[in-house]
Amino acid sequence: MKAAVVPELGAKLEIRELPVPEPGPGQVLIRMQTSGLCHTDIHAAAGDWPVKPNPPFTPGHEGVGIVEETGPDASLHKVGDRVAIAWLGKACGHCSYCVDGWETLCESQQNSGYSMDGAWAEYALAFDSHVVTVPEAVSSFDAAPLTCAGVTTFKALKVSRIEPGETAAVFGVGGLGHLALQYARDFGGRVIAVDVEDSKLGLARQLGADHVINARTTDPVAAIRDLGGADVAVALATSPRVFEQAFGSLRRGGRLVCVALPADDKMTVPIFDTVIGGKSIIGSIVGTRKDLTDVFALHAAGRTKVIAQERHLDDVNTCIEEVLAGQVPARLVFTF
Repeated sequence: MKAAVVPELGAKLEIRELPVPEPGPGQVLIRMQTSGLCHTDIHAAAGDWPVKPNPPFTPGHEGVGIVEETGPDASLHKVGDRVAIAWLGKACGHCSYCVDGWETLCESQQNSGYSMDGAWAEYALAFDSHVVTVPEAVSSFDAAPLTCAGVTTFKALKVSRIEPGETAAVFGVGGLGHLALQYARDFGGRVIAVDVEDSKLGLARQLGADHVINARTTDPVAAIRDLGGADVAVALATSPRVFEQAFGSLRRGGRLVCVALPADDKMTVPIFDTVIGGKSIIGSIVGTRKDLTDVFALHAAGRTKVIAQERHLDDVNTCIEEVLAGQVPARLVFTF
């Protein structure tokens, strides 16, 4: 089978011919149809984060495909089912986080395309317990970005505790941001979209943003405050400066939701303003299997629109360069 492999951290990926893997206990073998390119995959290949993956490995955690074979003790899905491989490859299922519905905080979790090989291949192994069925009404092409970009921003809006009529500022209109602003509207919020590219702000307008701000030409903090301030600010750009701007845009009682993971992971927060203004900072990491099921259901009901472009795995390094250069309107999806 063809697979994109990280030979060593920081190196360009290699397209290799590898044997089709055999599913082990509790696993399923999936013939991939689509797989999205997430910025997390780029961080993984570069080794940007404190906990680093061990090369060689195959990235990819927005995978959608057909179950071809089931391993011993895999009984939740059958051959022919269409399923999604998300970031949460497996959680223990019995720790306090798993039991309380916070499986994404499990300290024993495995992650697709990071601690276990992911979906940038013609075939991939996944745990039967943690793949999610894709409804018939959701195309495999759309399901790929929804499997991470969708579920991540959906969960971010959930933990923001946004109320109908409140204002949400979305910092970064890309693969995640174009979905975040749609979920903010689904939750009943007014939406301010912030980016540095007019083309992405135009996309935000098309998707229902009430206001757009170009942070390259306008101070977003001042502009959002002129609009009354944000009740919720969602930070999706991989820059600590953006996180600080998002916090600065909050009105009293506002909540900053931190989603992106910059390689430079330090931001400065004013303690006095945080305390006196009653502001909150919330970390939000992807979403659970239940969240992804809800994301698929919303899309099947016509509540969201995925903006993505098709690519092929042979061009993986060029695709990464496109993303890093900011040339991608929203998401790139590999098709097999």
